[in-house]
Amino acid sequence: MANLNLPVVVFLFVLLTQLVAWVGKTALQELAFGLYTRLFLAGSEKAQKRLRAQVLQDKAELSKTSSQDEFAKWAKLKRKVDKGLADLEKTNNTLSSARASFTVRFSTFIWVITTGASFFLAWWYRRVPVFYVPAGWVPGPVAWLLAFPGAPRGSVSVGAWSTVCKQVLLTAEGIVKTLLTPTPVAEPMPVPAEMPEMAGTTMSKGDLRPAKIEEIHTDELD
Repeated sequence: MANLNLPVVVFLFVLLTQLVAWVGKTALQELAFGLYTRLFLAGSEKAQKRLRAQVLQDKAELSKTSSQDEFAKWAKLKRKVDKGLADLEKTNNTLSSARASFTVRFSTFIWVITTGASFFLAWWYRRVPVFYVPAGWVPGPVAWLLAFPGAPRGSVSVGAWSTVCKQVLLTAEGIVKTLLTPTPVAEPMPVPAEMPEMAGTTMSKGDLRPAKIEEIHTDELD
């Protein structure tokens, strides 16, 4: 007997996979990392902004200080700038390492809930029919493909049902894009400019008729 919840579960996983493809994994990763930063890296992010502002301020003051006339002050500012740059580089490395680690974990998570889940469902329920097709509706070879790899003959397997769901969603995507795409407006054809010699002249219907060639009559010789 077919599981009534199985087709819905398979469809939801296929829909989730398509949503990730439509939105884009990079966009989702940036949104997720922004939330992760606010929750777990807020201190490091604030320290980075504070150090960057302090280094810029110290550099501006150092550039205004003469190394010859005010050497003691210049040397003190130089050490302060160098220390600020070192601390800023350390904070940047911490945030970069956190981003790289988050990217790996997020990519793994997306793969597990989309591609990995689809593979698992197709393998775990490979012998379970999603639903049965009425006898005689499809020819034998098609019925075999619908039941592949191990569902009972005359039924639709999880793999076949996943493929059908994906094609339906892709078709719906194409329809929506067609409806939302503006119809191009045909540009008006340019009107040819009036010939100079014909400007200001009105032609009648008789002028449009071809001229007749006068017949030449010759006198008969006596």
